[in-house]
Order: sequence, then structure tokens, then C-alpha cells
Amino acid sequence: MHSRVDAIENVWGSKEPVAEREVRIVRELGATPPQAFTAYARPEHLKRWFGPVGWPVTTCEMDFRVGGRFRFQMTGPAGEQGPPFGGEYLEIEPGKRIVYANGFFEPGSETMVVSVTLEQTAKGCRLTLHTLFQSGAMRRFHVDQGFVEGTRSGIDQLAVLAPTL
Repeated sequence: MHSRVDAIENVWGSKEPVAEREVRIVRELGATPPQAFTAYARPEHLKRWFGPVGWPVTTCEMDFRVGGRFRFQMTGPAGEQGPPFGGEYLEIEPGKRIVYANGFFEPGSETMVVSVTLEQTAKGCRLTLHTLFQSGAMRRFHVDQGFVEGTRSGIDQLAVLAPTL
């Protein structure tokens, strides 16, 4: 049986190696996997941590189920609206894993698939965030725009919030 992620990869038909299209971030959290999962699964929590410091999610529409869609938009420190983005939840395993397709709502925009894996550790959980971009060019653009730093900033906020849930 093929997953929805495999189906997307087949539609993309990329000839570029995965290693040229991916970003992996691993972080130990002092929260349980169910606490971290809840921070992702509920809009009232997600709005408190997702995105880089100074760019909170101000539009957060979520239908958190496999096949459900989401739409987010961030607002910058000077009140400027970032472009809306979102996609579809592809896989959800409560307390363990969330996979979603994500992209900007602009014609011709490429897509990425994000896999969030939560594993129990002695001190809480290990969060592994794996992002597979549609193309190497898309990956380079996002990395050059601060994707890794912004994602880590959001995870720093998640690390503070999740233990309280």
C-alpha cells in the first residue's frame, strides 16, 4: 500500500535526489509526545508557538483530520500580513506523527511535505521535523529566506508551551 506522501512524490516526478530537497530538524522537548501533539492539533495552541518569534499565526483555520485542510497566515512585527499558506493533513497518528502537504496559495507555487515525528525519551520527547520540498530550487529559496532559523524559533516557543498542556 502506498502512502499519500508516496502519491505526492509520484505526482511531482522529481529527478532530484531527496537529499537535495530536504531539511531535517531534531529537537529534544521537555514535554510528553501527547503534549507536543496537542500543541500541533489545536488552533488555540498552535497560534501561540508556530512560526518565528515576531511573526505569530493570526489566521488559523484547521480541520485536523486526515484529508482535512488548513490555512494559516502570519503577521509581522510592523503589522504586515505575510502570504497565506496551507494544505492538507495526509497522515495523523495521535501522539506520534503528523504529515501534511503545505504551500503558498499563489498560482504556480510549489508544495512541501512536512513530517512531524514525536518519540518518547527519558526526559520528554524527541521531535523530528522533516520537510521534503518539491524541488531543490524551492528548498534553496526557503533556506535562503530563513526557513531553518524561523522553524527553530517556532520550536523554541513550542518547547516552552508544550509542557504546560
